[in-house]
Amino acid sequence: MSGRARVLVVDDERSMQEFLEIFLRSEGYEAATAANLESALMQIESDEFDVVVTDIQMPGGTGLELLRAVQKHAPETVVVMMTAYASTETAIAAMKEGAYDYITKPFKVDEIRVVVEKAIEKKLLATENRRLKSELRSRVRGRTIIGTSAAIQRVVDFVSQVADTKANVLVSGESGTGKEVVARAIHAGGERRELPFVAVNCGAIPENLLESELFGHVKGAFTGAVQNKAGLFEVAQGGTVFLDEIAELPLPLQVKLLRVIQERSYRRVGGTSDLAFDARILTATNRDLQADVASGRFREDLYYRLNVIEIALPPLRERRDDIPLLVQHFTERYSRELGKPAMEVSSAAMERLVRYDYPGNVRELENVIERAVALCRSERIEIDVLPPTVLHPRELERTRRIPEEGVKLDELVNEYERSLLQEALEQSGGVKKRAAAKLGISFRSFRYRLEKLGMGDDAEQVD
Repeated sequence: MSGRARVLVVDDERSMQEFLEIFLRSEGYEAATAANLESALMQIESDEFDVVVTDIQMPGGTGLELLRAVQKHAPETVVVMMTAYASTETAIAAMKEGAYDYITKPFKVDEIRVVVEKAIEKKLLATENRRLKSELRSRVRGRTIIGTSAAIQRVVDFVSQVADTKANVLVSGESGTGKEVVARAIHAGGERRELPFVAVNCGAIPENLLESELFGHVKGAFTGAVQNKAGLFEVAQGGTVFLDEIAELPLPLQVKLLRVIQERSYRRVGGTSDLAFDARILTATNRDLQADVASGRFREDLYYRLNVIEIALPPLRERRDDIPLLVQHFTERYSRELGKPAMEVSSAAMERLVRYDYPGNVRELENVIERAVALCRSERIEIDVLPPTVLHPRELERTRRIPEEGVKLDELVNEYERSLLQEALEQSGGVKKRAAAKLGISFRSFRYRLEKLGMGDDAEQVD
């Protein structure tokens, strides 16, 4: 592999510096050298490198100290450790701290060639991944529509197409799929982006207050109306009104909304004069509006006025390829918000997260990650901080439903408890104290539960 990737070599032996500098340049890289920790830190802070190849032992500090500094000042730079003191402890420490690889002196030319080549490939992949995510987000002008799956890419493309139009858009999809995120992206991508975006949840405001919230009221219109009040339509003037859960809009207000769309005007509650309306209307629903039209719960003429363009959002279970990106996004966000160091997710935890069906979609995934970050006591999220709904969805689904013939509650509870105890033992290599810690119970309680469920003699687990 060749290119102009930049590599910093840190070693107190001048001969090693010269050898690696000549070798790296012959491979097509740019190379710089440092003889000690202080010099290396100065270069890391003032310049950019793709890879740092550093000795473990050096004057004024160690390679592990340099590794931590690189992670702080240039987290995407890949670090490779060198040492003449081969030991498992040192290698494990370096890898745990985040080093990409570890080589022992004296090494062969082919060995260092492959290690540096792979390290640069890792850096390029990380940079490309960041660029793609940035490009994806910039296409909707900063709104967080995250994903690279074909399903979500179609949504992003659709948003880009409709953002600059004046057409009313209906965003449909299951609860938690991100309908408001899409609505905000449409607003941010259109000519009204600098003007207000006002979101209204039609299902969250009591029916007797909803008209006043939308259109405002005049003083004396009803008991408690002690002064004139502007409605949300007036607040959104010139911008965008987003009516979420539009299917919950009562029929009398459906008539008034239709008038707003047709005549571009409305009246405050108790008012006698019309106010001009100039805002784009975006709506969203998690229901089948056509079925509501057929049953008479939603006006057909209003439906066709609102549904000029429909954007249907796929449920998360139909775009599992996006789950790792979403997990990374939410992990970064909640690590910052909860004041914790940047966290990563173990492969075992990620496998469980990707496998789960998420009836609550992206919103549920976000809640799962926020909970995991809050409970995690290290910088790696393991499966022990994931909720039972993710770890044992089938068992919980069975316990949530009561068939006509009834259930035997004790048997169901015991079955679920037995599965948790067994999994904790498997994850802990049969060490009961570790298994108890994973479940947040005492060692004595753990042994009692094993005996109660007849699991004490299943195997000779280690105490």
